[in-house]
Amino acid sequence: MSLLNEVLAANAKYAETFGDKSTLPLPPARRFAVLTCMDARLDPAKYAGLAEGDAHVIRNAGGRASDDAIRSLVISHKLLGTQAYFVVHHTDCGMVLFTDEIISGLLEKSLDTAVLDAEGWHDVGHSAGSSAGRYIRWLTISDAEQAVLDDVTRIRQHPLIAREIPIHGYLYDVRSGRLVEVPRATAAGQPLAH
Repeated sequence: MSLLNEVLAANAKYAETFGDKSTLPLPPARRFAVLTCMDARLDPAKYAGLAEGDAHVIRNAGGRASDDAIRSLVISHKLLGTQAYFVVHHTDCGMVLFTDEIISGLLEKSLDTAVLDAEGWHDVGHSAGSSAGRYIRWLTISDAEQAVLDDVTRIRQHPLIAREIPIHGYLYDVRSGRLVEVPRATAAGQPLAH
């Protein structure tokens, strides 16, 4: 079975038991948002005990507080009533395996998938590359706890983030499944007085 057919078959099975989920309200029932990594090993519904309709989940490479992630958090609060944010990065994140320079260089050689071995990243592609990667801020990570602190701080200091929203900083441990608080990040994310 092709990947497309697998996905469509899974969707058909899901839709069979969709039930009253069509009546879920637009605002999230538990009134919080999670900014987390796109890593396939992380399942925010499981690690945060979420059901459909409970919370907003914003995912990107590294779970970083990019302009687009902040845009989503602002909408989540301003238009949909969320009252707290969680920034959840994780251990063993692929974003620590390269720098802006490395990915930009690989993209200049080809747009095909690169390989990583004991000696580092290698481009093995044959397609044309592009220098456009030099103009992207890739938000790579060199220190996981510092990255959580940086992202919580960036969100807290953004002029469009409501001052009363608490922002919690955590690392998800991919070996145990536990959320581990980054105390400096949570402290930086405390609500501010009006």
